[in-house]
Amino acid sequence: MAIKFQYNKTSLQQIEKQLKMRQRTLPIIKNKETALRLEVKRCKEEVTALEAKLQEQIAGYERMYALWGEFDASLVELKDVELDVKKIAGVRVPILKNIKLEAKPFGIFSAPKWYFDGINLLNGLAKTAVEREFAVAKCDLLDHARRKTTQKVNLFEKVQIPGFQEAVRKIKRFMEDEENLSKSSQKILKSLQEKRKAEDEESVTADAVGEEQKGGDA
Repeated sequence: MAIKFQYNKTSLQQIEKQLKMRQRTLPIIKNKETALRLEVKRCKEEVTALEAKLQEQIAGYERMYALWGEFDASLVELKDVELDVKKIAGVRVPILKNIKLEAKPFGIFSAPKWYFDGINLLNGLAKTAVEREFAVAKCDLLDHARRKTTQKVNLFEKVQIPGFQEAVRKIKRFMEDEENLSKSSQKILKSLQEKRKAEDEESVTADAVGEEQKGGDA
């Protein structure tokens, strides 16, 4: 990234201010990135566990496949999903508080005995499926925030901070060269002035000697 600056003290102060701000902020962003990375890892483990649980429940469903033709799937209904919002490593993510499932009444004496098992199985499947979807959504949000934070860390660490440091070095080097040049010019000017003064004094002395010699000849 090209840092725009001018070779003067005001620009140097502004660049140094920007540099110090990024140097102070970088450790904070790095800590956030580390925290997000850990949260993403935990979240992915949660998703993996829920997927395994869901597959196990589906396998149980498939074992009863021959009976599902007699089962009324409308008996189980997802009524509501209660959500909350929580900050995780500075990122707002949805949190699943409660899943409300409703089992409609059915004829206990007319329905097969395994209906209760079927309702419990569908309840479990629905709950796990919803939990998995929210875990995936939470994971995506955290991973997106982690990628953005990593980009910011790289921008500060590899681009902006080195760029501002180089700008500071260039401005200081220019100002030092300018100061040295000014001092050298002053020395040269002083030397010329002293030389001219000495020459003028020699000229005055020579004129005075000449006048004295003329007076003596007379």
